[in-house]
Amino acid sequence: MTEQAYLVLLALTPEPLHGYAVITAVKELSAGRTVLAAATLYGNLDRLVAAGMVEAAGESVVDGRLRRYYRVTDDGRRAADEETERLAALAARARATLARPSARGGRTAIAGGLAGGVA
Repeated sequence: MTEQAYLVLLALTPEPLHGYAVITAVKELSAGRTVLAAATLYGNLDRLVAAGMVEAAGESVVDGRLRRYYRVTDDGRRAADEETERLAALAARARATLARPSARGGRTAIAGGLAGGVA
């Protein structure tokens, strides 16, 4: 799951939202690090709808503009929960790796040699 899709699922978890509200919620959830353009948001929403993780939740007209609302499905909620657990486990492993004293020139070895070529 991409980070953007994950953030969209999280944004929709508390309640159905329309597009601009999803963009705002994603920006808040990511502390400003992820700012979705409309095309990126709707591309993610289309993929999440096709995967059964998000569904349409109605429409309304506000100031002459159509607002389409989306909500997370039960499958989407499970996927967000699973991704949260995966990321938490990864973060725990990363903290443990970073906490280990380095044996070679200040670099901590990570499986596969991703940090400095040490396996």
